Amino acid sequence: MADRRITLFRHAKAAWPDDVDDIDRPLADRGEADAPVAGRWLAGQPLPSLVLCSPAVRARRTCELAMAALPDIPIRIEERIYAASAGDLLDVVHQLPGDTRHVMLVGHNPGLSHLAGLLAGERIDLSTAGIAVVAWTGSWTDAAPGKGRLVAAATPRAR
Repeated sequence: MADRRITLFRHAKAAWPDDVDDIDRPLADRGEADAPVAGRWLAGQPLPSLVLCSPAVRARRTCELAMAALPDIPIRIEERIYAASAGDLLDVVHQLPGDTRHVMLVGHNPGLSHLAGLLAGERIDLSTAGIAVVAWTGSWTDAAPGKGRLVAAATPRAR
């Protein structure tokens, strides 16, 4: 069985404007600066063959800015990532296409941190623009508590 790899990428720092629904919150200036730095970090890692992104404005903008540093990788908006728990995200992972080996999820906390920790069997706290890469041997449906290992992690920041 081949290794599976999931890159969990928390959106960059978001703003809190008045009278804006949560899903429509934009990135803050710091988020606009940090997301491209995260993309450059990702460019130095094994690349996913598919990106699933939350429909939230802050996640989509993070994805757009980060992906500018990467080759053309298909991006799909996945409604189930928004406000998802670790269990909800694990359901998304279990349903990933069998012919893909590495997928990146761009989304939110606490779900992403909890999923990373659940899979790796250790506490993982993703800050804004934080990235955790977890791998395991088997299929996507084999993703389970403690089954994976943390193979890379970063919190890229603009200076």
